[in-house]
Amino acid sequence: MTMEELARLAREVRGDVVAMSHRAGTPHLGSALSCVDILVGLYGRVLRIDPARPTDPARDRFILSKGHAAMALYAVLARRGFFPTGWLETFAGEGAPLAEQPAPGCAPGVELATGSLGHGLPVGLGMALANRLSGRPGRVFVCLSDGECNEGTVWEAALFAPAQGLDRLAVVIDYNKWQATGRSNEVMALADLRAKWEAFGWRARDVDGHDLKALVGALGEVPDGSGRPVAVVAHTVKGKGVSFMEDDNNWHYRIPKSGEVAEARRQLGLAD
Repeated sequence: MTMEELARLAREVRGDVVAMSHRAGTPHLGSALSCVDILVGLYGRVLRIDPARPTDPARDRFILSKGHAAMALYAVLARRGFFPTGWLETFAGEGAPLAEQPAPGCAPGVELATGSLGHGLPVGLGMALANRLSGRPGRVFVCLSDGECNEGTVWEAALFAPAQGLDRLAVVIDYNKWQATGRSNEVMALADLRAKWEAFGWRARDVDGHDLKALVGALGEVPDGSGRPVAVVAHTVKGKGVSFMEDDNNWHYRIPKSGEVAEARRQLGLAD
């Protein structure tokens, strides 16, 4: 996809996410909007995976460890052809395939049940190690929330990966600076995240998490030749793309009303 096509996809996905939250009455809208560009960059240009063969053993794998932002993952997967976009309209419905937080094998392209924070990276590390032992070429990418970096399991995995030289493993931190109840750096001393990952033995870098070209460039360099796993600290804005939601933590739990959905679509340049 071209950069223009990626930008268009990101706006469409944001429109889907706002509509899904409104229709289903589900929270975590701000958290889903902050990671849209990360997912669009990955599925649009970086991941080597065929939507027609989502279980190919040689595929790249992506784990959305911040499972509460599943609306963004579902919308990207649907628009990239993993399943019909009509499924999005049934999101979080009784018996529907797209649960509020990802369930095991709930839909093509969903690699792992997530939602309980701190488990995506340890599992991704295991996938990367299994790939190497099996001689498979696939890479593994894991997206964490910044609040998720409060979890001890994240740092246990962070110690293990460089010790094993897992250079086909990458982590992307959606660093939107908010947790459910406060500013991330006030709840825990997370900063400087890049320096922390680097101190644990990773090749780490900061990027603008809404700059698609920068994201594709950083994530496309896995492995990067250093023999070490890669950490990308993506600086994002919670609620990105809709002016009255940006950096407002009320949208961690608030549900948009119909008028707010219409205004969001207008701001995103999406025709009704």
